[in-house]
Amino acid sequence: MLFNSLSFLLFFPIVAVIYFMLPYRFRWAWLLAASCYFYMFFKAVYILILFFTIIIDYFAGILLENETNKQRKRWWLIMSLIANIGVLAVFKYYNFLNTNISGLSSLLGQHVNIPYLKILLPIGLSFHTFQAMSYTIEVYRGNQKAERHFGIYALYVMFFPQLVAGPIERPQNMLHQFYEEHQFEYWRVVQGLRLIVWGMFKKVVIADRLSPFVDLVYDHPHNYHGFQVILATIFFTFQIFCDFSGYSDIALGTAEVMGFKLMLNFNRPYFSKSISEFWKRWHISLSTWFRDYLYFPLGGNRVSKTRSYLNQFIVFMISGLWHGANWTFVIWGTLHGTYMIIGNITKATRDRFSLGIGLKKASGLNKLIEVSATFALVAFAWIFFRAANFSDTITIIKNGLQVSRAQLGIYILGTDTYNFKLCFVFILMMEAVHFLLRKGDLNYLLNKQPVFVRWLSYVIVLLLIVNFGIFGDHQFIYFQF
Repeated sequence: MLFNSLSFLLFFPIVAVIYFMLPYRFRWAWLLAASCYFYMFFKAVYILILFFTIIIDYFAGILLENETNKQRKRWWLIMSLIANIGVLAVFKYYNFLNTNISGLSSLLGQHVNIPYLKILLPIGLSFHTFQAMSYTIEVYRGNQKAERHFGIYALYVMFFPQLVAGPIERPQNMLHQFYEEHQFEYWRVVQGLRLIVWGMFKKVVIADRLSPFVDLVYDHPHNYHGFQVILATIFFTFQIFCDFSGYSDIALGTAEVMGFKLMLNFNRPYFSKSISEFWKRWHISLSTWFRDYLYFPLGGNRVSKTRSYLNQFIVFMISGLWHGANWTFVIWGTLHGTYMIIGNITKATRDRFSLGIGLKKASGLNKLIEVSATFALVAFAWIFFRAANFSDTITIIKNGLQVSRAQLGIYILGTDTYNFKLCFVFILMMEAVHFLLRKGDLNYLLNKQPVFVRWLSYVIVLLLIVNFGIFGDHQFIYFQF
């Protein structure tokens, strides 16, 4: 079920109202049933995959907690991880690996004929798989007690607001919340609805409006050059942010209406002054997942600088592969890893250079230069993320360098002048709000305003959604991961 659909507009109020009407002891069952229905709305049979991993990890958690032998305990964890990663490998990476093995064998003069699987990738498989893995890892480490209530554990994995695209939660944050009796609180419902409306604005007013421009250029890369390619890339930079952060805002909002607190997943990432800062603000639940469960176990920064850089590179390469079974995603990840390493190596030199030319670190001009440079690097990397394949990526980069004055007539990108200008208006409107949010989140900002200002803000955003929203069957980009 899509957040931006009429179905969800009917589904969520019913779920929330019944949730608060039910006696406390039955609420977990209602949320679990609603979550199953929510997921089965996409493709019902794939819920069996969820049940498979839920059953394995539920018993794995108990075995891990009860086991006293360190060696056997480690094996229980490994078996749980293999089961989860195995499901991910079959549905997401089997055909990718098959293609590469076949290509490599052909280069070596061999012919390997491995049949391909004709299966669709289950919605949000990578997200709930990583959330399940965090549970068994935390139980293994002794940071989380094994959950004995099977229904509560199933709800931890399947909680519908963040089931298909995160945030990727940790058991320490979520499991105890399912035992708490959440009362209906007006202020909490208002705060949740604000996030839902703001997320919907970013999705249907901005992201889905930018989509046709981006699709036109990236689906026909040979037909566009110079400024057209550059603008489409910038549009995608904002499209993917508004699409994904819009989903996260709606997820946080729906959870908050019912009394649950999910972790912040985005924090104005395009205001970052470095790539390192960008990854502290973008998809925070995933970046911290890789930090805690891969980077730190590899040694983190407690080892030599060379080894630390290698650890960073490995993490970003695997992060790229997590996003998709395509070499373009791997390159996207390794490119960000390279950015990070070069940024760390050159930081002292860049700081000395800035001081040498009279740019103080805290000056507005220096911050503007750093933010602009970071944005340009991120936008360039998004080319690899968005392009259909490596060949298209090269074409887009090559054509993007062919800039001429004649290409400034950008309206040929397939839309009318009015609609084209609206894209800029709404992006600027969003970034103006983000600038105001530099000292706190949306609810912090609105709670400080007079009642008249708050209600005027609600009315304006709702009118923008109703009058300028692009409605229809527009899936969220990260559903494919």
